[in-house]
Parts: sequence; C-alpha cells; structure tokens
Amino acid sequence: MAAVRVLILRAPGANCDLETAFAFEKAGAIPERIHIHQIKQDPKLLDAFQVLTIPGGFTYGDDVAAGKILAVQMRTFLNDALQQFRNQGKLILGICNGFQALLKAGLLVPPIERGVPATLTANEPPGFVDRWVHLRAEPGKCPFLQGYSVWEAPIAHGEGRFVCDKPETYRRLEEGGQIVLRYVDAAGQPGPYPANPNGSQGSVAGLCDITGQVLGMMPHPERHVLPTQHPQWTRRGLTEEGDGLRLFRNAVQFFQKW
Repeated sequence: MAAVRVLILRAPGANCDLETAFAFEKAGAIPERIHIHQIKQDPKLLDAFQVLTIPGGFTYGDDVAAGKILAVQMRTFLNDALQQFRNQGKLILGICNGFQALLKAGLLVPPIERGVPATLTANEPPGFVDRWVHLRAEPGKCPFLQGYSVWEAPIAHGEGRFVCDKPETYRRLEEGGQIVLRYVDAAGQPGPYPANPNGSQGSVAGLCDITGQVLGMMPHPERHVLPTQHPQWTRRGLTEEGDGLRLFRNAVQFFQKW
C-alpha cells in the first residue's frame, strides 16, 4: 500500500512546520515542506499529495491581521487549485495560523460580497494566551476527529476568538455540523473563561467545511503527539501516546481505506 503523502505549506513566519512534519511521520505518512511561492508557480504540485496542511506560526508577521496575508495569497493565486484538491476527496488541515488563513480565505465558510461571514479576531480577555486546554470533539463527518471525545492540547495565539457576523451564520454552522471542536473544562462542559480561553462564540475551537474534509483548529495537536509533551505526565503517569497523534493517524487511515 502506497504511503500517504502530506504537503506542509511553508510561508514566511510559519514556525510549526517541523513539528507538524514530525507528527505526520509518527502517523505513518510522508510529509514534505514546500514554500507557497513554489505552489503559486506550479499549482499542479498539489496533485502528488493527499493531505495539505497549513501549520501554525505568524505568517508574514501577522502584520495586517493574523493569517490575512497568507489568506489573500491563497484566495488570489490558489483558489481554483485548492477547490479542486478538496473536490478530489483529499483533506486540508489548518492549525492555529493555518486556521486563520483557511477561514479568511473562505475555504471553511463560503465568502460573501463584503468578505467572510466568520473570522478569528483578538482574544477576549485581550492578549496572547499560551497554555493547555481541554477540548470536546463533535466529529460528525470530519475524518480528522473520528474517535475523539474530550482531550487536551496546547494553544498559543493572540487572535483566536471565533465570531460570526450575525446569529444566523452561527446557527447555520451549528446545524450543518461544521462546529466540530469546542473549548471545555476538565469535565467536558463549555463555560466562560478560563474554560473558554479567548472568548470564542459558542466556545468554538475548530471548524470544518460542509464536506468535513477541511478542518481548521486553533489548538496545536502536533505539540501533543508524545506523552512526555504533556506538562503533567510525571504526575499522571506515562500514557501510550499523546492525545494529538490520533488526528494525524486518522488522516493517514482515511486514505488507506480507499
């Protein structure tokens, strides 16, 4: 059986590409880190891969807004190629800054004339937050999250607050099964800060597109693939693997079933 190939999209300021490649290697895939300029010059490079991943970081220094410049490049130069990639039944994953880029590029929620109906903006309370959180998955038809319930991963962002332009947009996303990951407390229940670390509407931590094939999430699963990456592993005992590894293995197994 041919190994699953993963394209990890690099851009100036992205700094989680090596961790993401390591996670996919642990899951049995063959990752390759490719700069966005190469993909812009030859979008057909995408044809050789089954998974496209946009890792975390601070692409283009978040100078305009987090993920905004990368999103504009994706929408302007790669929109047709990315749509075709998804239409071929392939998977797209955006982590943290990658989630911001996917959402602002309109790949998770269809864009409207004046922009996108949902975005990720400054945290509330304001400021950069860097800590571990509990998450509750509601996978639906999203392959990445199958088998998850309540799990843990770290977050590290200053613009992770998910908001919709109007209540109808949020309701449509919820009814469509696109809200697949929420911030919760240790008992698995959503609530205000600190359970919801950034003030996200509906405690949203991750969102998929209507097909389930495109997933964007603020937490970093690639930073919890080894059990020793959890800060309390010496007190809790050594588990077999970190909570995040399943997500990457799910992506690999999705194609091994073809």
